[in-house]
Amino acid sequence: MINRRTFLSTSAAFTATLAAFPRDLLKANAADTVITILHTNDTHSQIDPLPANDRNAGKGGVARRATLVRKVRKENPNTLLVDAGDVLQGTPYFNFYKGEVEYKAMSAIGYDAGTLGNHEFDNGVEALAAALKFANFDIVSANYDVKGTVLEQRVKRYVVKTLGGIRVGLFGLGVSPVALITPENFKGVTYIDPVIAARDVVKKLREEERCSLVVCMSHLGYVEKGDRGDSFVASQVDGIDFIASGHTHTFMEQPVTQTQPCGAKTLIFQVGKSGIYVGRVDFTFRSGKIAAASARLLDLRNA
Repeated sequence: MINRRTFLSTSAAFTATLAAFPRDLLKANAADTVITILHTNDTHSQIDPLPANDRNAGKGGVARRATLVRKVRKENPNTLLVDAGDVLQGTPYFNFYKGEVEYKAMSAIGYDAGTLGNHEFDNGVEALAAALKFANFDIVSANYDVKGTVLEQRVKRYVVKTLGGIRVGLFGLGVSPVALITPENFKGVTYIDPVIAARDVVKKLREEERCSLVVCMSHLGYVEKGDRGDSFVASQVDGIDFIASGHTHTFMEQPVTQTQPCGAKTLIFQVGKSGIYVGRVDFTFRSGKIAAASARLLDLRNA
């Protein structure tokens, strides 16, 4: 979990990012388009609310998540729902149904895209491909090369969604399989350095796909310092507006910011685990460009 000192400093940085916009840009404007990104991570097969013996007893559950998502989409139809990986493993639902229940639930809720965590490979590539037949949303990973495997027709490098005239590029990054995924279960999949993969896909999204908003679903993990985590990738790659983070089960109350090489800011937000919370980030566009951003944590206990 992020420590208090770091949380306060990064929270201040995020506030400063918002304050950097001219005051008139932060006001509501009829010509503005707001794109809402809802995100989850590390839900780990938690279909029901957490049990009474858990410190987060009563929170979460896919039914509440569905209710919350429906409410937000009614409020703003220009809403995307994404997941940063480790959908699978953690309850008997996975043990018995091998991912069918989880992906059916996410499809019913209305996810738009998700990426692959290390636990998606717990039963191997073939089993993952079988489970993904129940997902009616896009699965993206820019740094897991699945060519030549049964995942080739199911996992894309990126997708582009258009909402309110704004083109949104979505891509995923996965953690290194070393010491996390049994080699046999990752057979045929090639791991690519996330910085190299991100630079390539962001360039394509910005220049060829003409995306005004670029979102990364990352299962690299949030670490303040260290190699190949979300902060490191954001510090090395220009053009990522938002990283929906996963893997480290980090409970953040609001996003942190990371400065890109060009000086722009990347927001990074992770919402713990088990579907207890959903993160919400609202990007306000004016004349096709980001004019403001705001974010908050949504508690599913009261959804």
